Amino acid sequence: MLNVKKFLGFYAALSAATLSFASEGEGVAPAAAKLIDFGHGWAITNSMATGWVVSAFIIFLIVFLIGKPSIFPGKGQAVFESILEALRELFEPIVGKKAFPAAFPLLATFFIFILAHNWMGLIPGVGTVGWGHTIDGHFEITRPLIRPFNADFNGTIALALVSFGGWLIIVLKYAGPKLLIKDLFGNKADKKETPAWLYPILALVFFTVGLIEVFSIGIRPFTLSVRLFGNVFGGENLLHGTSFFFVFYFMELLVGLIQALVFTLLTSVYIGLICNHGDDH
Repeated sequence: MLNVKKFLGFYAALSAATLSFASEGEGVAPAAAKLIDFGHGWAITNSMATGWVVSAFIIFLIVFLIGKPSIFPGKGQAVFESILEALRELFEPIVGKKAFPAAFPLLATFFIFILAHNWMGLIPGVGTVGWGHTIDGHFEITRPLIRPFNADFNGTIALALVSFGGWLIIVLKYAGPKLLIKDLFGNKADKKETPAWLYPILALVFFTVGLIEVFSIGIRPFTLSVRLFGNVFGGENLLHGTSFFFVFYFMELLVGLIQALVFTLLTSVYIGLICNHGDDH
């Protein structure tokens, strides 16, 4: 009980310090701050360091909860299995049973990783502890020590590229190039029920639609990354601009969960559009 009181006291003090720093700032800088600059474009930024630390914490937490897996799970293993079961019920109907075994590890990792990084931006001290200088008697942070990984566009681009690469590998493995090309450019009209003069015209129409679809597939990494980055970066600026008003904390908890779901659901939908066909297709 005493340790809990000490932790709450430390948390309250850190929150108060966070508010005092945040009230004087001008929001979150678009670019991540360099902690170590190696030159020639190589550097370790605060968002990269945060990503490594949080990722290591996620791995440690999962290993700690599960321990040695057993048929009769303990409390930690039961909690983690419940999360995975909920995610399975969500994604399996979208992806399809055929591609699900390969897609589920990717989708579950995306959801847990993105959710953890979205929520860690709400911890007091994130973005408000670091290096800076005094202006008009007030200390202003210019180089934060900690920055949410998803508040850096480089981080969300990396996630989107991994998503696109995973989509391409799974689709080629479980659907194949032939089905992929047919799905994009093939004539979807039934030749038996379509007039002979109309069928070639529809073939040209579906081919044109396929070209548009190829373009939409090509910009998926950009749209996925911009959507996630914009919401997380905007939320960080909202918290800083409102001096971390407690109402927006609860709102950002919801936004963090929704954005993790949106990113993962869109990835699963992209896979399911090609792989989740019935036997009659």
